[in-house]
Parts: sequence; structure tokens; C-alpha cells
Amino acid sequence: MSAAPSPRPRVRARRGEGDRLRAEILAATEQLLIRTGDQEAVSIRAIADAVGVTPPSIYLHFADKNELLAAVCEMRFAELDRCMSEAAAAVDDPLEALWARGQAYVQFGLGNPEHYRILFMTRPLAGATAAAAEAGRLPGLAAFGHLVDDVATAMDAGAIAAGDPFLVATGLWTVVHGITSLLIARPDFPWPDLAELMAHVVSVSARGLAPS
Repeated sequence: MSAAPSPRPRVRARRGEGDRLRAEILAATEQLLIRTGDQEAVSIRAIADAVGVTPPSIYLHFADKNELLAAVCEMRFAELDRCMSEAAAAVDDPLEALWARGQAYVQFGLGNPEHYRILFMTRPLAGATAAAAEAGRLPGLAAFGHLVDDVATAMDAGAIAAGDPFLVATGLWTVVHGITSLLIARPDFPWPDLAELMAHVVSVSARGLAPS
């Protein structure tokens, strides 16, 4: 009786091919999330079919679907962080830099409504969020950290009342998230002009944060 043939060894990918395939997997996953609007409807097989590979090829780059979805979210958070940081860096006044960061946040959300839903308006990924937090890789943590830094800078400059920068940053985030999520979720509401709405919110927030 002849021995069973040994498994055929996998051909090593040429330099750059692995990174390109990983990028294609991320792009396909994001498009499926946008099209379905439901992370549960996005399967590894569907992603593999969209990319034109077999499911095992996906697992060469990501341990499971949750890790893949978390990577997509991290990618979008990085883009959001870049947009906000560029807006804040263009302003010298520390208080104005905070408002510029907030306006960039709202504009990003309105310009990328499906991405925003995935990031902030759907349930957390089962297991992935807790694991990422434990490893210090919670998606969006870097972006929020930069907001905290800007708040601390404004406090040090006397532009806003001294206090807990983390608490103030959290409060400011809830404000811009509230505006963004409502504009996305309820487009049929007779909203005032966005510039006027933002100016009003900034005015109210500035009075509340002003040094006594």
C-alpha cells in the first residue's frame, strides 16, 4: 500500500503581495459592511469571494472575523484622527483649536455616514473590543487622547477653566457625537443651518467652560 501523498507546501508570497492582499481584504470588508449595514451579515466566505481568494487566505492575515472588523474600524479612526489633528494644527489659539477639532469631527461624520455608523452607532464587536482594550489598542483611543491633550493645553493657557481634561474632553465628545449622529440618523428633521447650529453649540460650550 502506497503512502498517502504529503500536503503540497504553500507557495511563499512575493515581497509586497501579502500587504496588498491584506489591504484588499480590509477594503472588501469595509464595502460589505457599508452595503449590508450589519456586521453579522458579513462573513469570512463573503469577504473571500469579494477579494477572489479562499477563506483560509483570510486567516493568514486575521485570526477571526472580529479581528478583521476591528482592523477596519482602527483604519477609519486613524483617518478621523488625522482630519481633526490637521484642523486643530491650523489654529494658534488653543480654544479655537478645540472648536476646529470638533467641527472637523462633525464634517468627517457627515461626509462618511456609513463609516460613522460602523464606528459609533452599532454595537461593539463581541470580544474584540475587550481584547483590544486589554492590549492597549482600543480603537479610537489615540484620537481621543489628542482631544484630551488639546483640552489640557487650553486649560494651561487659561482659555478654559482648570479641571479634569479627561472629563472635559469626554463632555465635548458627547456634544459633537450627538450632533453628528442625529444629523445622520434623522435627515428628515428640519435642522437649522449647520454653520449656525455649530456656532450656537460652540457659544454655549465656551460659556460653560470659561474661567470663573
